[in-house]
Amino acid sequence: MNPTVAVVAQGAMGAGVGGRLAERGLHVVTSLAGRSDASVKRAREAGMVAVSDQECAQADYFLSILPPNEALALAKKMAALIGPSNKKPVYVDCNAVSPPTKIEIGKVIVESGAPFIDVGIIGLPPQNDGSSPWLHASGPDASRFAPIGDFGVNVNVIEGPIGAASALKMSYAGITKGVTALGSMMMLAATRAGAAQGLRNELERGQKTLLPWFQRAIPGMYSKAYRFVGEMDEIADFVGDDPAARKMYEAISEFYTRLAADFEGKQEETGALTEILKPRQ
Repeated sequence: MNPTVAVVAQGAMGAGVGGRLAERGLHVVTSLAGRSDASVKRAREAGMVAVSDQECAQADYFLSILPPNEALALAKKMAALIGPSNKKPVYVDCNAVSPPTKIEIGKVIVESGAPFIDVGIIGLPPQNDGSSPWLHASGPDASRFAPIGDFGVNVNVIEGPIGAASALKMSYAGITKGVTALGSMMMLAATRAGAAQGLRNELERGQKTLLPWFQRAIPGMYSKAYRFVGEMDEIADFVGDDPAARKMYEAISEFYTRLAADFEGKQEETGALTEILKPRQ
């Protein structure tokens, strides 16, 4: 009998993973308490069944896929429901948080009696072409997550304790989202200095691989910049032993905060980035 999987919440990644599992025959449930109309729509379109928090706590697997700053609060809420129950879900925290934060979350869940798995997600949400992000799992119970890989998502169990998968995620995201931010910063600086088209010409001439990457990554970042803020804060914590790196990621967090506000407002900076990156006619 196939397992029941609870997925909370219903953002692009949560709905994407939940939808892929539902598409491949699993019973996927979610809680819509306090969620937006957009979340309700995504859940419905993904084939996720809305149930109570208590019913989510009775699933075979519970996947937490949230903005980083919400992960610990959800774990505490679910631990309060899991603790008194005889049935304990395998709690899988898939959030982009630093290893110390993931260890803290794991402690909350383990104290409720449930097994806990650290997962770091790398890649885009599942796509219509069948592609899937990689869900890297670590911790003493990580092998219990491997069967989910039979249902259309890429699962990779890695050696290491709770925190190992998160360290991998922090390192990878620090590079990809960091480069996106640095590219955006310099394009905006070039725009302010009147050198935008000159920079674009040089990128076309000398960075034939990097420019197409920026053309995908930067416009795709606008609507997600608000989510990147918490992730950059976690990365700043992850690199905390290196003062220069910590300051850099704190600054990138501030930059994404500003771009998120701009995208929701006048779109002056995001518009300038779009202009410099637009395809040639």
